[in-house]
Amino acid sequence: MSSRRTFFEALASLPFFSTKATAAKLKTPDYFKDLGIRPFINAAGTYTTLTASLMPQEVMDAMEYASKHFVHLTKVQDAVGARIATLLQAESAMVTSGASGALTVGTAGCITGTDNKKILQIPDLTGLKDEVLVQKAHRYGYDHAVRACGVKMIEIETEEEFHRKASPRTAMALFFNDAEKRGRIDGKGWVQLGKQHGIPTFIDASADSLPVERLSLYNKMGFDLVTFSGGKGICAPQSTGILMGRKNLIEAARLNTSPYSDSIARGMKVNKEEMIGLLVALEMFLKRDHNAEWKEWERRVDTIRKSAEKLPTVTSSVEVPEIANHTPHLKMTWDQSKIKISPLEVKKKLFDTEPCIEVTPSTDQTNLVVTVWMLKPGEAEIVAKRIQDVLKSAVA
Repeated sequence: MSSRRTFFEALASLPFFSTKATAAKLKTPDYFKDLGIRPFINAAGTYTTLTASLMPQEVMDAMEYASKHFVHLTKVQDAVGARIATLLQAESAMVTSGASGALTVGTAGCITGTDNKKILQIPDLTGLKDEVLVQKAHRYGYDHAVRACGVKMIEIETEEEFHRKASPRTAMALFFNDAEKRGRIDGKGWVQLGKQHGIPTFIDASADSLPVERLSLYNKMGFDLVTFSGGKGICAPQSTGILMGRKNLIEAARLNTSPYSDSIARGMKVNKEEMIGLLVALEMFLKRDHNAEWKEWERRVDTIRKSAEKLPTVTSSVEVPEIANHTPHLKMTWDQSKIKISPLEVKKKLFDTEPCIEVTPSTDQTNLVVTVWMLKPGEAEIVAKRIQDVLKSAVA
């Protein structure tokens, strides 16, 4: 009898046989603690290396729902893409493995179209279009995702150079929206040039989900392909992105990635859970009260600013980037002969002590920069106190 009791007691401890009473007693393991990883308060922003944003519970619930059903993956992509296209006023859309994945599959689609022979051939571009036009000021740390298709990046600076270097070998013209002010050709001019030469224009607007109107702005402007990150301001799974634009190009992009075998982006998989999660996150984002959200960000900034400025010589300013990460950034500076600590040293102390806090990884040696849009309720007050304490400890 004792062995029988022991067996059933052991059985009850297994996930599929646990009673409700037993399940209620179980606590979610502290996985990060067990792995020796320290979670932090995010006063930095939606940086990929800092795991970007947090998903709302509704998104997690949607992903859990999707995880319990078998479906045809292409049909999920069909339906989710169609819904996204409707929401964002695009001709067509798809879910990608982040905005970087969108760059790869979008470029591939521009090269191959729906020709299966060409799809199997790339990145060997012998006999295919093998050049992408880009402004010199728009070269950035993500164009490797474009070059992965085998293309050469052809740099230009003026409209005259665009006309001169556009050719039958040109597959696409890439535009990075965050670099618009640094280049000599703006977005509207880029679209016009592309149309004059019959070259698809592709804008990377990955971090530009705010203000919310920008999600449909670039479609209306006439770009043939547009990408946004799912895991930044939209708060979808970080591994997702949106690629939208001309129907024929989206169709071609889809053929160049999973679940189609032997395609250039076969490994850039997006599963059903991520697709459904992105769709729910996007719907929530579009319905959000963005004015109320902005007021809350201003309140958080003011909380941190007032706390820091209680110390001698501390001054601050609030800046909002015009393009990309369009949220309040609080910049704080002080006389380092009076408060004997540098912004980089403050950043290190905030991270090394408890509670662990990450601030913007600015390379500016004279300013400490924080953003507040990824803070959870109540964390602005924690950040304010910690910054004040660190600065106060260094007062001469």
